[in-house]
Amino acid sequence: MSPAIARTLTTLLHSILRGLLRAWVLVVPLVVAMSLIRWGQLAYFWPAGYQASSSDLAAVALQGFRFDLKVSAIAGFLLLLLLPWVSGKVHGRIVTGLALLYVMLSLVNLHYFGFYKTPIDSLVFGIVEDDTNAVLQTIWHDFPVIWTLLLAAALTWGAVALHRALVGRVQPDTLLHTRHAVVKIVTIVVAFFALVFAGKGTIREMALQRQHLTVTTSQFLNDMVPNGVIALKYAWDSRRESQNLSDPLVGLKAMGFPSAQAAAQALGLPHGSEAEVKAALYQHDPLPASAPKKNLVFFLMESWSAEPMLYQSPTFDVLGRMAPTLTDPSKACHFSNFESAQPGTHPSLEAILFSTPITPLTMGDAGRKPLPWSVAQVAKRAGYDTLFVTSARSGWRDLNRVLKIQGFDEVIDANNLKETYPDAVVGLWGVWDSYVYKYLEKRMAAQPKDRPLFVFVLTSTNHPPYDLPKDYQRVPLDMKQWKGETSEATLVPNLDTYRYAHDLLGAFVQDIQKGPFKDNTIIAATGDHNVRSFGVYADAQRRYLMRQVPFVIWGDKLQCGNQLTQPASHRDMFSTLFPLAGIDGSYVNAGRNLLKPLPTQPDPMNTPRGLFFTGDARNAQGMWQLGNPKSFVCTSAHMDSKQPCEFNALDDLQERARYGLLDWNVRISLKK
Repeated sequence: MSPAIARTLTTLLHSILRGLLRAWVLVVPLVVAMSLIRWGQLAYFWPAGYQASSSDLAAVALQGFRFDLKVSAIAGFLLLLLLPWVSGKVHGRIVTGLALLYVMLSLVNLHYFGFYKTPIDSLVFGIVEDDTNAVLQTIWHDFPVIWTLLLAAALTWGAVALHRALVGRVQPDTLLHTRHAVVKIVTIVVAFFALVFAGKGTIREMALQRQHLTVTTSQFLNDMVPNGVIALKYAWDSRRESQNLSDPLVGLKAMGFPSAQAAAQALGLPHGSEAEVKAALYQHDPLPASAPKKNLVFFLMESWSAEPMLYQSPTFDVLGRMAPTLTDPSKACHFSNFESAQPGTHPSLEAILFSTPITPLTMGDAGRKPLPWSVAQVAKRAGYDTLFVTSARSGWRDLNRVLKIQGFDEVIDANNLKETYPDAVVGLWGVWDSYVYKYLEKRMAAQPKDRPLFVFVLTSTNHPPYDLPKDYQRVPLDMKQWKGETSEATLVPNLDTYRYAHDLLGAFVQDIQKGPFKDNTIIAATGDHNVRSFGVYADAQRRYLMRQVPFVIWGDKLQCGNQLTQPASHRDMFSTLFPLAGIDGSYVNAGRNLLKPLPTQPDPMNTPRGLFFTGDARNAQGMWQLGNPKSFVCTSAHMDSKQPCEFNALDDLQERARYGLLDWNVRISLKK
């Protein structure tokens, strides 16, 4: 071998070895920084009185460390294209930038958990899809932005200092320069494969994946496992997969079914062909020909959590004028064991209107095509005038465009209300909810008597930063009666806006019940999601509250049946409301009719369960992630002691089938 070739090979070996060692001294401070944030997150959100075993904490620490090592090693591996060749100064800058990125993502994940009670998920992309300016103002108002930035700077500085100390100790730029080539080659091979296996997260088993985030029976502890980097990666994956509508079987396969027929068979539905399955999804009990069509006014209330209603009393009055409307079972059916479909307003709005677990669905091409099974389209074909009213701005998420395409004759928003009522003040998220009710009173009075009216109302005032009209008199609350987990500074202001919003709804209900529309109008209301400032629900006994929102139906001569305290969810609402209002048509059989008696014999389509469209379900005993027996946790407001509290494989199979078919219905209908 010529001296020139030998020198070239030696230089190449030196460079590769330098890059690998640089990658490893980069990995260590990243892992340390993210692990520190995880322990800080655990301490920061640890609920008073909550207890966990040392083995569970050790499992969280170990699995979190493995994910930290995974994302750090992947970064080091990808940077091998640069690290062997750049100068020490550039190497230091790369480390600083990467440390700041990883630290910031993990701190964002910390605050995201505090707000949404979950690690970063696909809702995070709302920062660019919502009113970005309003979102940023809310973040500035409600979160310790300055302190977070200072902490990020301190942790980044610490990571860089640790990196410099490691460089001084390991000396990756000079180590082994004088050693034999064989030693260098062996070191390179060992360092390279160690980096590969670290990026895989394991040596013998399958690479660390999303399912490996579950390591205990406590969802609170499991939520501490992912760092910000891996949480954002999984959020991006979920969003990308949900938006790929080219393959109608994606959702079914994710739920463990090779076809729609297989899922339908699990539910006892006709399954001879896809056409039979689709027809079965739209099959309903026929309504009597003489059934009158009643006005249907539906409210999706911002952050109407179920928990404050548990503590309602004269000295903790969070409902105001709504409270007396709930006492007469012939006029109000209050379903008190009820889940939202999604953890965010727009995802829940889409889930309710379009019976879809896929979100965002209508912000792309799908929103430009009429979806024939949408709630508004069904009402419109049944002869209803359809109206959407919101105190927010309808330009949010393109609602002004999408809703008219999807069956609403009119869309009234904050700008229209400001034009109608010049004294209205347009704030961060819109006008005060009171203007919605002023408009509804006027609009319903003008409705032709021979045309039934369907109204979908979206409120916005009970939303951070929890502002209220200047002339509104806050009602003192005896906070000793609050049994929730939190005492955050936002709790009382949140309860104030909560009361404001639901007092107004109660006043509207009372006016309808006393006025000319009482015999021919059905009012229904639910929350879009739980309130974010009410706790993390770490205790298994309280875990069922995490996603609970009320569902209330007001009408005349109601027969509420025996399902008021049974597990149910958003998917059941319009399967209940359409028959009650006399609306027949081709709508998705997304859930069950909650006003019908529970069947005496097992019926997969009418079993009392709730489904959360991010892939979780709940029965009378507990809740679990679909397809994950280890995630089951006993939690219920009304535990049935006659039934064993354990994972039920049949419940899981049927809920996976329901979820998969709802996903398939959307994809097969929109397939290009």
